[in-house]
Amino acid sequence: MQRITSLVDVKSQEFRLNELHNRRLAAELKERQRAVRFNRPERDHERLRRQNKLFVRERVEALLDPETPFLELSTLAANRAYDGEVPSAAQVVGIGIVAGREVIVHADDASVKGGAWYPLSVKKIVRSLEIAIENRLPVVHLCDCGGGFLPLQAEFFADRHHAGRIFHNQSILSKMGVPQVAVVMGHCIAGGAYVPALSEYNIIVQGSGAIFLGGPSVVKVATGQHVSVEELGGADMHTSVSGTADYLANSEMHAIAIARDIVARFNRTEKAPIDRVTPEPPAYHASELYGIIPKDPRAHFEMREIIARLVDGSRFHEYQPRYGRSLVCGFARLHGYQIGVLANNGVLFGDSALKGAHFIQLCDMNRTPLLFLQNITGFMVGRDYEQGGITKNGAKLIMAVSGASVPKFTVVCNHSHGAGAFAMAGRAFDPRFLFTWPQAQISAIGTDQATRVLTDIKAKQLAVDGRHLSEEELEAIRESISEEYWERSSAYYATSEIWDDGILDPADTRNALAMAVSASLNAPIETPRYGVFRM
Repeated sequence: MQRITSLVDVKSQEFRLNELHNRRLAAELKERQRAVRFNRPERDHERLRRQNKLFVRERVEALLDPETPFLELSTLAANRAYDGEVPSAAQVVGIGIVAGREVIVHADDASVKGGAWYPLSVKKIVRSLEIAIENRLPVVHLCDCGGGFLPLQAEFFADRHHAGRIFHNQSILSKMGVPQVAVVMGHCIAGGAYVPALSEYNIIVQGSGAIFLGGPSVVKVATGQHVSVEELGGADMHTSVSGTADYLANSEMHAIAIARDIVARFNRTEKAPIDRVTPEPPAYHASELYGIIPKDPRAHFEMREIIARLVDGSRFHEYQPRYGRSLVCGFARLHGYQIGVLANNGVLFGDSALKGAHFIQLCDMNRTPLLFLQNITGFMVGRDYEQGGITKNGAKLIMAVSGASVPKFTVVCNHSHGAGAFAMAGRAFDPRFLFTWPQAQISAIGTDQATRVLTDIKAKQLAVDGRHLSEEELEAIRESISEEYWERSSAYYATSEIWDDGILDPADTRNALAMAVSASLNAPIETPRYGVFRM
């Protein structure tokens, strides 16, 4: 493979201004992540100490193998919801190494509202189990759930992707032969009781762990019966009478040690075989990404410069370099794994859509995972393009993305708008993982276009009533619309709603993707099969 020759002037003023801007964004991201991970009122830490409980981050650290990476997912979930009072949606989720095996870790955060499940807590748990199913990863649940947050029960109880989906996904994992271990470290109430009950193995901590569908207060209201926590669902009862729990632990550390021993006994599955060689670092440093990404999100940047700082040796075998130039396609290696890269270098035209569809089929035939690097404002529109078959050709790309059997990974590097976002393996198209960068925008159309359209609609509505706006009034409306639209299309809003699997510091992207690719290979790669390509 040829090495990409970088044309970036790292000493230019433009580079340094971009670098300053993007380092500030990265620092802001890391501060927000640190705050939701660790900032809690002292009273909540004191309550955990009184109950002989570890903080959720201490639990996860004790579970994972020492000095191994942990790919935390959706760290900033709910950062725009619930008045900011439910950091990380009261859940810690990620991929880590336990007893030498890749697993999904799901941990309730009892320092937030007693571990109660909010609607976005449920969505985050459901997503973690989807990842486990897609990638056949065992799951370790660290359970400390105060039940659903009842004032918002209508938002998480009855729909297909709400609380019941947690238990459905647990059942599917068991059906697939993918084991789960639950460690009951606090009360598991109502739906939370089913998490350990649906796991192949579960461990309960004496004195603090309890499992019941309805707690003592609910039992009293429903039946008039007075019963203690221990009698109703404590560790002694469940390990000696009901058989709901398998192992009794005398402390949280003891419970974690048992869980690690259980995971160590899991069968080691063979990973899907794909082409891999000895890894090598990129020829250009990842920190240069800060200077390449423009501080003005509307400015164009060359995607080959991004690829050069992500892939091994900055080597890239470009496919059809002279055709469909607004979509860069080619083969590279990421930590030794061969991957196929599709990266936007402008709006999608008919030829670039055809090129992408063909390249995806080549990768699928060759068992080569796909990496989509999004900076897309959509497909080209207009009479000439429609007569040239842009919709038909775009449909071919969408068909190829949908039907590809190899693992897909998506990074939203800047813009993600319109049908182009779908065609480049957006969330609706089931990439194994989707990450965003801090300055990314995700929306139906870009902020500038949306502002113009919505302002025009507003002016026409007022004109019907005989009111004509001055230029100053129109500008005020534009600013109001733009501000709201920008906020709701931001990376932080998207990650709050769990439309992605987390925001990445651009400089961390290579390592995050390598962990994601490795995890994906726990699932077999099926034989390629597509629907009908409209010719």
